[in-house]
Amino acid sequence: MRSIFNALLLALPLSLSSLAIAADSPAGRWQTIDDETGKPKSIVEIQQAADGTLTGKVAEILKSDQGANPVCSQCEGERKDQPITGMTILQDLKPDGEQVWSNGTILDPAKGKTYRAKAKLLEGGDKLEVRGYLGIEALGRTQTWVRQ
Repeated sequence: MRSIFNALLLALPLSLSSLAIAADSPAGRWQTIDDETGKPKSIVEIQQAADGTLTGKVAEILKSDQGANPVCSQCEGERKDQPITGMTILQDLKPDGEQVWSNGTILDPAKGKTYRAKAKLLEGGDKLEVRGYLGIEALGRTQTWVRQ
C-alpha cells in the first residue's frame, strides 16, 4: 500500500510539469472555429519541432460543404484534388517572442489560397489565435482555435 502511495507522489510532479509544458506550447490537437460562422470546422494537430517551429495537419473534418471526405479542389499543384484530411495547412511558424509564432504560412483549403500566418497562444494555453494575411497583418482574418 505504501509503495503505491509513493509511486503516486512521484508521478504527480511529472504530471503537473507535463501540463505546464503543454500550456506553454501550441503542440497538440485544436478545434478550428470558422471566423465567419462561429461553428467548429476541423481538428488540426500541431507539432512543434526542437527549434520551436510549428507545423499543423488536418486530423479530422467536422463540417464541410463537400461532405465527409472533402478534397482541396481549389488548390493548385500537388495539393489539387487531394484529401484535406491529413493535409499540412500550417507551416514554418517560427518563435517570435513569448507565446507568439510568425513568418509561416497557412492554407485555406476552401479557397485553395496560402497566406502568411501568425499564431499566438492565449493566456491559459487553451486557445490559439491564428491570423492569416496578405502582405501586412491588417489585411487578414483571425480565427480562435480551442485546445482539445
